Amino acid sequence: MESTLTTLVTRAALFAQEAEAAPAGNLLNMLLPFIAIFVLFYFILIRPQRREQTRRQAMLGAVKKNDRVLTAGGVYGVVANVNRDADEVTVKVDEATNTKLQLTLSSIARVLGDGPSDQPDNK
Repeated sequence: MESTLTTLVTRAALFAQEAEAAPAGNLLNMLLPFIAIFVLFYFILIRPQRREQTRRQAMLGAVKKNDRVLTAGGVYGVVANVNRDADEVTVKVDEATNTKLQLTLSSIARVLGDGPSDQPDNK
């Protein structure tokens, strides 16, 4: 029993002596995969999101009276009034009953065009 224990300890000591410290790699080689992942992440996620956000802000900034819009809730209507100071828009949804909804400007999902129409755009 003692000889097996001695043999194990001896072998462990020999393995420890034989193992050399791995040379530290170049810092650039270690960071290169992380940099590549960040660049890929930027071009796949961040850049398109910024482009879409810019396009959406331009669309909401150009909303004016008599524009046909689609709200985030799926309601089609015509803009009756825009109050940019309060970030509100009044949308007329029914001509016959003169039904109007007061919404935040950001709840507009799409601007479909100018003027009232009975048919929604199929884009």
